[in-house]
Amino acid sequence: MRPQKRPPATPTIAMISTAVLLLLALWGWAFADQLSPEIRTTQQPPETEFAPRGQRVARDIKYGEWRKVCFKTPATNVVCRTTISGTWETGQSAVRVDLIERQGESAARLQLFLPVGVYLQSGVKLSVDQGAQYKIPFVWCLTNTCIAALVADPNLIHEMDVGKQLRLEVVDSSILTVSTSLPLDRFATVHKSEPPQTFRQDIDE
Repeated sequence: MRPQKRPPATPTIAMISTAVLLLLALWGWAFADQLSPEIRTTQQPPETEFAPRGQRVARDIKYGEWRKVCFKTPATNVVCRTTISGTWETGQSAVRVDLIERQGESAARLQLFLPVGVYLQSGVKLSVDQGAQYKIPFVWCLTNTCIAALVADPNLIHEMDVGKQLRLEVVDSSILTVSTSLPLDRFATVHKSEPPQTFRQDIDE
């Protein structure tokens, strides 16, 4: 009995993947738009001083390369995301950092995806090559990830352009400081270059 041939694959999966990427980028921008300095000042509770009980380095995280992905929908400016992801040996996502920029606007947004189980009140601390620290507050948690987002400080972007390593610190549920370092050697090249492809998506009304 001859095995039946499978019908040729349709482009449905590719189209769905592109649409998901587009929605993630636009959602990230729209979500960060809600975090204006005025809103953060009025809604964010006063910080509680506390001292972590120790520190440790997050191990076995493998980082990929920086990538730039851009999206265009009708009647909107292009939104670009310069991004890097880190995974554990199991393949599970550990860290993702997005720098989101909209054409024609000077302000950029930083968006970070981290595992659940972090001490949310402490936020995320970023520094380049042991320089000044920048704090990014957590704004939302989903089932398997917590998201920190804020308007990006131009000084931080400049330091990332010229720096070697981006250090990321969080406090875990055991009140231990956990750190990891992301490579910056290709960030400036990717960030300042034209994207290899701009995804264009028509949104049906």
